[in-house]
Amino acid sequence: MKTSRRQEILEVLARELESRPGLRITTASLAAAVGVSEAALYRHFPSKAKMFDALIDFAEDAVFGLVNRILEEDRDALTRCARIAGVVLLFAERNAGITRVLMGDILVGENERLRARVAQFFDRLETQFRQILRAAVLTGDPQPDRAEIHPAANLLLVTLSGRLGQFVRSGYRVSPYAGWDVQWPLLARGVFSLDPGAPPAAI
Repeated sequence: MKTSRRQEILEVLARELESRPGLRITTASLAAAVGVSEAALYRHFPSKAKMFDALIDFAEDAVFGLVNRILEEDRDALTRCARIAGVVLLFAERNAGITRVLMGDILVGENERLRARVAQFFDRLETQFRQILRAAVLTGDPQPDRAEIHPAANLLLVTLSGRLGQFVRSGYRVSPYAGWDVQWPLLARGVFSLDPGAPPAAI
């Protein structure tokens, strides 16, 4: 199926964000990369903020669509958390430019609403971890004490956020998966008080 001009603009923006780490993307440079005028660019998106909005929409749909699938397929909390973590890391690795948006550095000086949106993405992820851990109390799965559910969910979130941040800061040289096979068992022991072995497949 032929790619629409709107989709093409978003794909080029994501590539520009990935190929020019640390540099700002202007509408002029983006238009040149797409091969259209700035006026043509604005016919599809009224502002650069709306382009970033669309990339965040894509991240939300992709990540939380897979999260919902995981929740349907798996019942134990350990596997759910491991697979969700894998989804986040795999998405980052495959969508480096969009990960830069989620980390917020490219949003400095942009509409503050965009920064609130990416914060909401991570808040939603933490809430999902918290709900999984809370449900584990009812099923008897390995889980943290009730008083530790909130800090445990936050620990899972900040670990993933930190790995994504490292990926962006390294100019995408350090994979989000680097060392994960060692770190996940350590993290799982702390959260679930057991050793799960190697992390399962991402999806």
